[in-house]
Amino acid sequence: MTHTLFQQTTIPTERFTLRPLRTSDQGLIEVYGGDARVAKMTAEIPHPLPPGATAAYIARVTQPDSDEVVWAMDASGTGLSELVGLISLKQMDRKQAEISYWVAPVAWNTGLASEAVSTLVEANPLNNDTLFASVFQDNPASGRVLTHAGFAYIGPAEAFSVARNTTVATWTYHRNMRSA
Repeated sequence: MTHTLFQQTTIPTERFTLRPLRTSDQGLIEVYGGDARVAKMTAEIPHPLPPGATAAYIARVTQPDSDEVVWAMDASGTGLSELVGLISLKQMDRKQAEISYWVAPVAWNTGLASEAVSTLVEANPLNNDTLFASVFQDNPASGRVLTHAGFAYIGPAEAFSVARNTTVATWTYHRNMRSA
């Protein structure tokens, strides 16, 4: 894979801002990402969070040559927290990326995930030709977020969930960015 350095910018939405992750986000990531309800709907977040895991994650994804670009969903302008979730693009080869996201339980069922995904898709900050995503089959709300943003279902798969310590059935989606 050819890696290109990316200058991350802030992306405004109607109700919040997608902004670059910062070291000061560690506490809220630990509070919300450390919640079992959040961690168990992701492949990568361990539960319980081990000491230092969040600091190491922030250090890794904020490196200029990281293959993953992460934005904080900052809703402080609307009276919510300065971090109510994360959304990321993990670069793959051939101008493809995988989008992933989680939202804090305090903001569930508010449309923030749909707004974040739709905004990031529209901005296409990495100039991708194709985006992929997968969600656990026991989380159909995340599947609806993706289809709302124009993703098409391409089939079942499975992924290992660190928090669940088992393989979990997933649904896989893609979006062609050039015909959008």
